[in-house]
Amino acid sequence: MLYDALIGPFTEFEFMRRALAAVIALALAGAPIGVFLMLRRMSLVGDAMAHAILPGAAVGFLLSGLNLFAMTAGGLIAGFAVAILAGVVARSTGLKEDASLATFYLASLALGVTIVSIKGTNIDLLHVLFGNILAMDDQTLLVVAFNATVTLLVLAVIYRPLVIESVDPLFLRTVSRAGGPAHLAFLALVVVNLVNGFQALGTLLAVGLMILPAGIARFWSRDLTAMICIAVVAAAISGYAGLVLSFQTRVPSGPAIILVATMIYIVSVLFGSVGGLVRQMFPGRHLEA
Repeated sequence: MLYDALIGPFTEFEFMRRALAAVIALALAGAPIGVFLMLRRMSLVGDAMAHAILPGAAVGFLLSGLNLFAMTAGGLIAGFAVAILAGVVARSTGLKEDASLATFYLASLALGVTIVSIKGTNIDLLHVLFGNILAMDDQTLLVVAFNATVTLLVLAVIYRPLVIESVDPLFLRTVSRAGGPAHLAFLALVVVNLVNGFQALGTLLAVGLMILPAGIARFWSRDLTAMICIAVVAAAISGYAGLVLSFQTRVPSGPAIILVATMIYIVSVLFGSVGGLVRQMFPGRHLEA
């Protein structure tokens, strides 16, 4: 019975195996990015950027329909354009960068929905907004895996300056000029992984497997390496359990994955060993001299 419920769907159906491979790739690449977004207090920036890719993906859809490469290229261009424009406006006018991003992402979201609605149907709009990981083909899976591989390689290169800048940016500026390039490379990785998530979870949920696992890890460790590992495991478990939940019920796959991650997050808030509510209410006895 347990085998049929938990393992059977992946042994019997190829589309379930592709979906599982996709969520594992998203977990490996997106969860570490989410940890750094949280450390750099950029979690809402990631959410804004997720909506910013919509008009580019919508233009790709308008020109080529549900074409993988057209929508991916459009999403990347739109994401980078919004990031650059928000930075330029923030530095030129004195407006805070978060406020600038909020303005651009709301405009992008409205523009993207309008573009899709002009040519497509409500089903197309739901596909773009919420994704459909169960409909992923081999070509899309290869793109997701390739983007995940590039993310891990680039992250390995910029890891040291990224960690130092997240903890003490002033110190990094005094000893090295790597902070600026590392920050730009990191923003590029954010956009790439949002586009990656868009293929599976849609623009509204793409940031979910980045931010929620990072929040989960925050309640179980203070060590950065451990946090990244915990976030990756939490994202992978959420993806697997969400796919099983979607297969066994009528819950759509994307929302099911995010709902499972949310439940794990709530458990972590309550019982986490680092700052969990229960741990704060019943702290362990300290050593006494």
